[in-house]
Amino acid sequence: MLQRAGWWIGVLMAFASGAQASYLQHPEAKAWMDTLVSQGIEKTEVEKVLSVAKKQQSILDAMSRPAEKRLDWGGYRKIFMTKKRISRGVTFWQQNAAALQKAEATYGVPAEVIVSIIGVETHYGRIMGNYRAVDALATLGFDYPRRGEFFRGQLKDLMTVAAQEGKAIDSFKSSYAGAMGYGQFIPSSFLAYAIDFDGDGKRDMWRNTTDAIGSVANYFKQHGWVSGEPVVLPVTVPRGEPTDINTGLKPSRALAHWLAEGVVIEQSEIANDPAVLLAMRSGEKTDYYLGFNNYYVITRYNRSRLYAMAVHELSQAIAHAYRGG
Repeated sequence: MLQRAGWWIGVLMAFASGAQASYLQHPEAKAWMDTLVSQGIEKTEVEKVLSVAKKQQSILDAMSRPAEKRLDWGGYRKIFMTKKRISRGVTFWQQNAAALQKAEATYGVPAEVIVSIIGVETHYGRIMGNYRAVDALATLGFDYPRRGEFFRGQLKDLMTVAAQEGKAIDSFKSSYAGAMGYGQFIPSSFLAYAIDFDGDGKRDMWRNTTDAIGSVANYFKQHGWVSGEPVVLPVTVPRGEPTDINTGLKPSRALAHWLAEGVVIEQSEIANDPAVLLAMRSGEKTDYYLGFNNYYVITRYNRSRLYAMAVHELSQAIAHAYRGG
């Protein structure tokens, strides 16, 4: 009996040890460490990161079922176009009116678009993710081969974020994909676009709504947002769908091309603006839109036409409610 009890204790200890195992001995992680060391990064610094990072199976499970691949436009739209998200967007705007006005004046990005992005990404800070970013990025970098190289790069960038911000690498909270703060910036985006918008010497995307608002606006401006230009416009396609519908996200065909394909649109003054034709399906119904440059800019945040349309429609609904419509 004592031998049997000892065997079970050994099994339980091994299980507990495995559950808490770091990435120090993971083959992919060891190769990554060798690469970083060859680039001049201290081995002890990389070992610190790998020693605290833990594999999270729930992250791998979540990566296999993104809403953008499971739902059509009708189902996706229902997630975001709710009375609660619109009303909370109005409240967020009212509470951060000065920062939003400053961001719009500085970067030319409408306040409602900034509010909508934060509303879609985190429900105005209510859902920013409960994973440690180091766990999310290590799990995806070393145990998600399809995009492992990308996430290993993000883990390296997180090391830079931690060094620049003077924080421990395991202190950053994120989504299951390593996106952080109100605006859900991945580490490379944080390094490139996050700003200290209130001048307190910190880029705080987690608790400081002013920094988050300025950073989202800066992101959009740097990706080519043009003030006053349309995002999408509804159209009709009386002769059936053209063969090049939904082919890529970047607008590349002039309006004359779409008119020749039978697309009907009234705004002839934008005839020289490139556009992409979008089919947005809701069950058996399909609505058509032309997406312009600012539509493409939204897809730089998330490369999905469902996402871009949700951000646009929510922004319009929030603006209408905010202005008393």
